[in-house]
Amino acid sequence: MAWLHSARFLTTASRLDQLPAPGLPEIAFVGRSNAGKSTAINTLAQHKRLAFSSRTPGRTQHINLFEVGPKDGADALLADLPGYGYAAVERSAKLRWQRVMADYLRERESLVGVVLLADARLGLTELDERLLQLVAPRLAGGAVRLLVLLTKADKLNRRDGLLALKRCEEALADHADEGAEIGVSLFSALSREGLADVAEVLHGWRDVGDVVAGAEVAA
Repeated sequence: MAWLHSARFLTTASRLDQLPAPGLPEIAFVGRSNAGKSTAINTLAQHKRLAFSSRTPGRTQHINLFEVGPKDGADALLADLPGYGYAAVERSAKLRWQRVMADYLRERESLVGVVLLADARLGLTELDERLLQLVAPRLAGGAVRLLVLLTKADKLNRRDGLLALKRCEEALADHADEGAEIGVSLFSALSREGLADVAEVLHGWRDVGDVVAGAEVAA
């Protein structure tokens, strides 16, 4: 878990061409505007305000990148993508940044994993399903990995939490093509449920990304 504690802000971008050239393995965090995405990032990094949580959900319109690893040589990046599904935003602005997010998920060469956050009480919504369909081609064969975090798990008792987990696993079965690496975990920033397990998964993604990047350089 200590690896994630080194996370620090790198840059923000409203267009893909403003991002650094692909290189370090990138792990993207996505989810509905009220799913607790920023809180999860801050909890994993043990930093109260690393990922900024706006008082008005849906106002963040940029991709925010954070370096992870040694200060003199980061070994991975975390990408905080704009939340989706909040209605009180101008339609043209919403469409613009959702296109940027979609392009990032489809095209970003250094993307190794996607963390999809969903409220455990709601499960995967229609908008979450659309996002899963968007990344499905990259999940096939394991080129990009997926971890669904069912957030705010502390608001459910044990029985309901396990039921939410089972329902999500069943919903994801349609996306589990051969070779796809897909996981689900209950998560709570308040009780810290699932925190260590998630940190371990992301650390493994970094190691896989390093191997892939090294192979590409050698080629």
